[in-house]
Amino acid sequence: AASRLEISMPAVVDVEVGGTARIECNFYIPENASYTYIDWFYVSAGLGEQLWLYHATASGVLQDDTDFKERLSLGQDKALSISRVTLQDARTFMCQVGAGSYGVGENSTKLSVYKVPTVPEIEPNSGGISVQSSEIPEIAKCVSRNGFPPPNITWHKNGELLQHGENQVTIPSTLTRESSGLYTVSSALYAPVRREDRHSRYHCTVHYWLPGQRSSLDSRGVKVNVFYPAEHLKLKVVSASELVKEGDDVQLVCETDGNPQPVFSFLKKTVDDWQDLSSLAEPDSGVLNLHDVNKSSSGTYKCQSLDLDDMTQLEEDVDLVVNYIEGVRVKMEPSSTLQEGDSVTLSCDAHSPVDLKYQWRDEKGKEVANGNQLFLSNLTFENSNNFSCKVMAPSVPGLEQSKQVSLAVEGKPRIVAISSPLYVRPDEVVNLTCKAVAYPRPTVQWSINGTAREYRDKQHITSNLTVRVSHALLQAGARCRVSNRLGVSEKHIQLLDQKSTAESQGVIIVAIIVAILVVAVLGAVIYFLHKKGKIPCGRARKQDITKPEARKDKIVVEVKSDKLSEEAGLLQGANGEKRAAAEQVGRSAGRAL
Repeated sequence: AASRLEISMPAVVDVEVGGTARIECNFYIPENASYTYIDWFYVSAGLGEQLWLYHATASGVLQDDTDFKERLSLGQDKALSISRVTLQDARTFMCQVGAGSYGVGENSTKLSVYKVPTVPEIEPNSGGISVQSSEIPEIAKCVSRNGFPPPNITWHKNGELLQHGENQVTIPSTLTRESSGLYTVSSALYAPVRREDRHSRYHCTVHYWLPGQRSSLDSRGVKVNVFYPAEHLKLKVVSASELVKEGDDVQLVCETDGNPQPVFSFLKKTVDDWQDLSSLAEPDSGVLNLHDVNKSSSGTYKCQSLDLDDMTQLEEDVDLVVNYIEGVRVKMEPSSTLQEGDSVTLSCDAHSPVDLKYQWRDEKGKEVANGNQLFLSNLTFENSNNFSCKVMAPSVPGLEQSKQVSLAVEGKPRIVAISSPLYVRPDEVVNLTCKAVAYPRPTVQWSINGTAREYRDKQHITSNLTVRVSHALLQAGARCRVSNRLGVSEKHIQLLDQKSTAESQGVIIVAIIVAILVVAVLGAVIYFLHKKGKIPCGRARKQDITKPEARKDKIVVEVKSDKLSEEAGLLQGANGEKRAAAEQVGRSAGRAL
């Protein structure tokens, strides 16, 4: 064990500005004796004199009125704490312990204050840098604020450290002490650039000291706009499809590997010279738009570039090929006028720089044949006489054209429908209808007067005649006559009186019922006589039924019919023999009774 008073304190305590510093004062007194007092002092800056802070005894603690008073505190272990540390707190603090007969001992700690600077801010050259610049250009600026102790800045290109003075690199720096006592460091990077530096990235790093180590913070990486002349030029055709066809929109895009892009000019080759198309190009873009191209758009195009810095000129040509189909035509054999029943061959032809395929469709869009010929036989009015020849280029998707053709088949009129027979009532207003088909265009005539309306659909014609039903019209009917220069077709329209027809039908029904009743009654009479034995049941016992035995009870059957219409004769034709036999049997039975 030590035989004298010993005091141990850390040589240095590090604390960041704004933090709390704790300085311990550990002591040893022989034989576990108690201390008499503990005093805390600090050494003033410049003068080096000791200024009292605390005096602690067993009976209490006394604190001097200093600038630290509001930020000082003394712990149970008599350690000194300083809150909200400032740069001005960076000084030496002393602890003195009195131990009676063991004397007085003291030690000291140096308080070191630091501040981490802000992340460096980098600002690249906003105007761009030319590789042809005669002066070393400024690449970027960098600044980091509020550091302590004073920090410093280094520069890096693509991750590699740049050294001041090497390869014409210059890195001037400035250190500024702010009113707060903290330091702001700023730096700039000057270095030549080459064409390859258009892809280079630059950043700056601020270096500062932390307790026992050196630390750093990096800025973001930046690129600078490097100007350099063009060495190569490329002219290309841009289209939605690989092969350009008529109707497409096409762009001619001219690009160079320079920065900025030079001035572009577009020209198209003519027979003797070049036609300037620059006025059609987008300003300062190197793009020439060709809308809805056609056969005449094909040709050789040239793009020229001019660098205004060194007046160098580059150019390149490109051939634009526009695929097309033209001259689609349909030929008919024979070419003479077609009549119903004729046959015809349609031939389709077109011109194109690529192979073509032909397809035939009817007016409904249905495919009817492939190949450049279509054979049609037995032509009629009713058949579809409208066809289209579709010409396609299989090697150029979307390239196609169509040609319509209409066949005029001539023939005399043919009435296809009439409203006959037509059931009407006297004095009723009715519509008579006559439908026909013909070509050339026919005329429709009626044998009676009325209000006529016509409807035409291609070779079809429909005539509606509005008339009032008269007795003469009922008797004679009407006739529809359709004619053109090739012939005439005529049909009769029968008009039937709806009331007379209904009455005739009623008479027929009554006659049928009466006939059925007569047969039923005769059957009943015969059956009755048979039951009474008046009629023998075999050839062996024949009786003359015309002379029956007189009886009191007589059965009289009387059949009356006021009048039979002419239509009843229809029954006579079908049942004439039966009716005659029935009447004869009836008369015989009547006489017998």
